[in-house]
Amino acid sequence: MNVCLINDSFPPVIDGVSNAVFNYAQILQKNHANVIVATPDFPGVKDDYDFEVLRYPSIDTTKAVGYRTGIPFNANYLSQFNERNIDVIHSHCPITSTFLARIIREQTHKPIIMTYHTKFDIDIRRSIDSKLLQDVAINALVANISAVDEVWAVSHGAGENLKSLGYQGDYIVMHNGVDFTKGASRSELKTSLRKQYDLSKDKPTYLFVGRLMWYKGIKIIIDALKQLKQHDQDFQMIFVGDGIEADQIKEYVKQCGLTDNCLFTGSIADRKLLKTFFSISDLFLFPSTFDTNGIVVREAAAAGLGSVLIKGSCAAEDTADGVNVIQIDENADSLAEVLIKAGNNMDYFHRIGKAAQQQLYLSWDEAVEKAYERYKIVMEKYQYNSSKNVTLSDSFFGMWSDISLSVSKAKETRQRFVSRLLETTEDIRKTGELISYRRTEIQEYLNDVMDRYL
Repeated sequence: MNVCLINDSFPPVIDGVSNAVFNYAQILQKNHANVIVATPDFPGVKDDYDFEVLRYPSIDTTKAVGYRTGIPFNANYLSQFNERNIDVIHSHCPITSTFLARIIREQTHKPIIMTYHTKFDIDIRRSIDSKLLQDVAINALVANISAVDEVWAVSHGAGENLKSLGYQGDYIVMHNGVDFTKGASRSELKTSLRKQYDLSKDKPTYLFVGRLMWYKGIKIIIDALKQLKQHDQDFQMIFVGDGIEADQIKEYVKQCGLTDNCLFTGSIADRKLLKTFFSISDLFLFPSTFDTNGIVVREAAAAGLGSVLIKGSCAAEDTADGVNVIQIDENADSLAEVLIKAGNNMDYFHRIGKAAQQQLYLSWDEAVEKAYERYKIVMEKYQYNSSKNVTLSDSFFGMWSDISLSVSKAKETRQRFVSRLLETTEDIRKTGELISYRRTEIQEYLNDVMDRYL
């Protein structure tokens, strides 16, 4: 089987989806299939993998969205996919990557699977100010996803988020795995790490791993730590990751008087080093309702580390409160209460971590094996007519039609809003006239009363 994996991010870019695509590629190539990864170019990158990586031109949009945006519409680039005899196309991003996937499908007549990893509407609303353009982008996203042959979601919550945006098709849940082996890092690695970062073995150690963005629940962590310090409890907090709001977060830590308690490591690409951070910690803090799956929760479980999660969040799916995780309300007081207890009863939370290791751990080998078996079903289910003659320009027209429809819908929404606003304005004008009339009537009555009194 020849599998084409497509995503907007790939190493050296580090995020959850990049990590997922890398593991898909590595394990499929090793155990099941020939892999081609299609991803945007990155300055100075050198791809040295057992699988093929085809990079296409990109522009730097990291300040806006956190990664580069690819521009794959190049005939010479696209012609390479015809030479690879692709059997199945698996996109991991619903925008540019899926545009590319649709063009490849029309060249190769092979099915597309699209995995929905992230609540893209949140990123869209954060990075685009105009409500009209937000609607256009979300409508285009839904139209793009609706055009694929099968949709996977990394959790039930992710799938329902997609439905809430207007997607009307079906989806199946396919969980992501982790590339850590089960068990904590060796003691010498932990000792070395503590020495390198000047971390105490005797203080309660809390950990966050992920993009440094406020929507990850980081303010909840900082506000809870502030309460913890007010209770005279000593601790050390480690933030692993980077993001466009990192400086704001560090400044807020400073304002809260927590600088001496917090360590910011930046992004860590070394997986062995990252696992050691999980291994030296006592509790993993992940109060995010943004994340659709939370691979980091399973990474923590691999190292025997328990997690604190928000009740009802996607990350908390298939977990048991007080058994293999701690679930809290989405506020700092709820987290602070847990941390105050943790400082006095760390053994309890270590037992939570051991249970998480046994019950929540899922390796990438297992996850990709399930995906590979599903590839076969998708290939059997969706048979394409090899004589179908679809030109490259047809795919552009198709995608442009989707975008035009999205713009049209957004304009209709705006027009309805403007019409309603005009109606409301007219209502206000009439109400104003009525109030003015009543005011005159009341004034005449008061004048009459005063005349009588005088």
